[in-house]
Amino acid sequence: MDWLERLRRRREAPARTGRLDVAQARQVAALHHQGGFARLWEPGECAALLADPSILTDGVFSGSAAEPSGFVMSRLAADEAEILSIVVARAGRRSGLARSLLAAHLARLSARGVGRLFLEVEEANAAALGLYREFGFAEVGRREGYYPKADGSRAAALVMRLDLS
Repeated sequence: MDWLERLRRRREAPARTGRLDVAQARQVAALHHQGGFARLWEPGECAALLADPSILTDGVFSGSAAEPSGFVMSRLAADEAEILSIVVARAGRRSGLARSLLAAHLARLSARGVGRLFLEVEEANAAALGLYREFGFAEVGRREGYYPKADGSRAAALVMRLDLS
């Protein structure tokens, strides 16, 4: 659990994390819209995902805020999981919220018996790549032309994996 040791050594302002549920579908959709994705999730889609028992969703909360400042959502399958999306609101970026959120989510996945976690990230997303590599994710594949861009071009996705056990 190398990722856990790295987390314990970090000294940052604490952020509250917690599970999200169907009641927060609109907030999750609004956050997803800030993620820069070509295809945006609508509240109904978010509600369906949040209600799905194979989906694990955590939120991060700044200070005493009642609404999440970010979320991470993973789909579980046996002893593996895949991060479907992780987003922190623009106003909360570069403040350690994503790190707190991902750390809490990894702990919950590990407690649920997940041994391997996968994700896909656009190869040009330096901030996300830095975060994932800090936690020990390693590149295990590449999908050319995976992400559609606003200008009509397509960007490659890097497939990354973290062994939690």
